[in-house]
Amino acid sequence: MRERTQYQQLQPEERLIIASLHLQGSGIRAMAQILGRSPATVSRELTRNSSPAGYASVPAEALSAARRSAGRRPTKLCLQGVCWRIVLTLLEWKWSPQQISGTLKRMYPTDPTQQVSHETIYTAIYAQPRGELRRQLIACLRHGHNTRMPRTRGTDRRGQIADMVSIHVRPPEIEDRVLPGHWEGDFIKGAGNQSAVGVLVERTSRLVLLGKMGDATAASALAGFSAKLNSIVAPLRQSFTYDQGKEMSRHKELAAATGVNGLCRSKTRDEKMR
Repeated sequence: MRERTQYQQLQPEERLIIASLHLQGSGIRAMAQILGRSPATVSRELTRNSSPAGYASVPAEALSAARRSAGRRPTKLCLQGVCWRIVLTLLEWKWSPQQISGTLKRMYPTDPTQQVSHETIYTAIYAQPRGELRRQLIACLRHGHNTRMPRTRGTDRRGQIADMVSIHVRPPEIEDRVLPGHWEGDFIKGAGNQSAVGVLVERTSRLVLLGKMGDATAASALAGFSAKLNSIVAPLRQSFTYDQGKEMSRHKELAAATGVNGLCRSKTRDEKMR
């Protein structure tokens, strides 16, 4: 297989040579041979970066830089923008990038320019030049790694339920158990999964409610949890955090039937019922 070579932009000194040779009437192939460049490169340079007065190295360099700048996509999280100042404030409050991303979507539901993903926030932090600001931003992160860890790190993502909303974007008032009405859900399963009991734990009061289910299927989970959540007065059913098991694959129907916002916790046991 032919090895692919990486193209390098023309340097200012090369443009100076092109301008000098062009002024002397040299041909494109002769200039290319002197520079060690392709004739197509020289021809394209003369076509794109010549002014009405002819080709000169300094104006050609300015035209090339302007074209490259205009071709770049604007930065999603502008470091001089209002959104970045909000992100900085929430990072100082020890919010995670996932929580910040979810909060921005709720704050600006109709303005995509003020919404950023958690990966964009991580990128903006780790793209900072080495120095005090970068150290301060990394220190605001819960893990505080000096380098960005890969998103997957070999995690097996098979079997995850569709359209789940991660536990990492739930608001701080749920994490801090400030307001009642936020529930954790789990299952107690019988032998061979032939029977099951749904368990609901209210995060603030630690009140425990049990709902009997015919089995451990998604249909039974939907019916059992819907009935139990709807038996609770509306102000005291704000959110419902559940596992990634296949029993909760109909979580969107559960949310529609109860009006409760669903959040999915990770599969690791250390995040359950915390």
